[in-house]
Amino acid sequence: MAILVIAEHDNKQLKPGVTNTITAAVAMGGDITVLIAGHQCADAAKAAAAVAGVAKVLLCDADHYAGAGAENLAALVLGIADKYSHIVAPATSFGKNFMPRVAAALDVQQISEISAVEAPDTFVRPIYAGNVLATVQSKDKIKVVTVRATGFDPAGEGAAAPVENLAPVADAGLSTFKGRELSKSDRPELTAARIIVSGGRGMGSAENFKILEALADKLGAAVGASRAAVDSGFVPNDYQVGQTGKIVAPDLYIAVGISGAIQHLAGMKDSKVIVAINKDPEAPIFSVADYWLVEDLFKAVPELTAAL
Repeated sequence: MAILVIAEHDNKQLKPGVTNTITAAVAMGGDITVLIAGHQCADAAKAAAAVAGVAKVLLCDADHYAGAGAENLAALVLGIADKYSHIVAPATSFGKNFMPRVAAALDVQQISEISAVEAPDTFVRPIYAGNVLATVQSKDKIKVVTVRATGFDPAGEGAAAPVENLAPVADAGLSTFKGRELSKSDRPELTAARIIVSGGRGMGSAENFKILEALADKLGAAVGASRAAVDSGFVPNDYQVGQTGKIVAPDLYIAVGISGAIQHLAGMKDSKVIVAINKDPEAPIFSVADYWLVEDLFKAVPELTAAL
C-alpha cells in the first residue's frame, strides 16, 4: 500500500494538524508520501521530510498553487491518485475545501473526520455532533480520508526523507488567489494551544471578556468562546470552539459561563483536562468536566487570576 498525505502549510512551516494526520496515515500502514504544493514552499517540504514515518516528499512549486485553491490542488492530486491506495488530508478548512472534489472525481465515497484507524479499510468517525462513534469500512479502491487531528498524537521527528520535485498541472483558470487577511494575536492560536480559556453567553458582554483575557495571560493560554458568545457579538468568529467552529484538544480547557450545548461539547470534549465554572449546578458542561466550580464567574475568575 502507498499513502498520499496532502499537507497544509504557509509555504514555510507545516500547519497544526499535519503531523497528527501523518500519525493516522502510519496507522493505516504502507509507505507514506507527503505532497507539498504551493508557491516558494521549499521550506515547508523540508519540514515535512523531517517528520517521523514519512518515506518521501513531493514538492510542487508554482504560482497557481498559492492559497491552495480547490480547483488546482484537486487537479494535481488527481494526476497522481492512481499510484496510491489512500489519499489523506487534515479535516480543516484546507482539507474540506478540495478533498470532496477529489472524491467526486474518483467516484468514491469520502470518509470524513476520522478519529481512529482500526484497519487499512476500517475507520472510526464521530457523527451526531460527536454523540455517536460510527465504525465504517470502505471497499473503494482508493480511500479518500480526512483526519480529525484531535484524535491522534502528533508525529515526532525522524530521519530526513528524500524530497522530489513534481511537475505542476496547468492552471485551470477557474479561480485566482488574491490574498489572505490573518487575525494577529500575542496569544497562541486556538487549534495549537496547550491551554484554552473559553467564555460563553454567561460573560454578558464583550467588555467582560477582559476578565478571561487576564486569566489567559497568566496561563499563557488562548482565548476561545462558545457560539452563543460569538453570535452575541462578544468576540470575533475566529474565537469559536465547537462543531461549527474549531475542534480543539488542549492539555487544559477552562470553560467559563458556558452551559455546554452539544455543538460546543463536540469541539472540546477530547481535551485532556476540562475545568468548568458556572453558577448553574445543572449545566450540561459539568457532565464532561474533570473539575468544576459552582460559583459566579465574576467572583471566581478574578480570584483565580489573583491566586495565579
